[in-house]
Amino acid sequence: MPSGSAIRGTRVGSGPIRPSERCEPAPRRTVAYWCANGHTVEILFAAEAEAPVTWDCPHCGQPAGQDAHNPPGRQRAEPYKSHLAYVKERRSAEDAEAILAEALAALRQRRGRS
Repeated sequence: MPSGSAIRGTRVGSGPIRPSERCEPAPRRTVAYWCANGHTVEILFAAEAEAPVTWDCPHCGQPAGQDAHNPPGRQRAEPYKSHLAYVKERRSAEDAEAILAEALAALRQRRGRS
């Protein structure tokens, strides 16, 4: 009686024996992108897929466009904003006072003070 694996002649992680006979790869096309630093990136897309206008350059992180002679400009660096700065953008001073008064009233009520 044989022992061992039921699948003989293969190893874990191996692919199909003859992939060219079993399947045909999907049609693809190459789209080239250029960044302002002169880097070129070639990306493969499906033939029927629409390519995005810009692509992030993997070398420098700047945006890259499809026009080699007119690449997109550098991204503007956003200054660091604290959580309080974002809250101040969403709420006015009057809203903040009302929310604070409501929270203090709830806290005083839980502690048994009026």
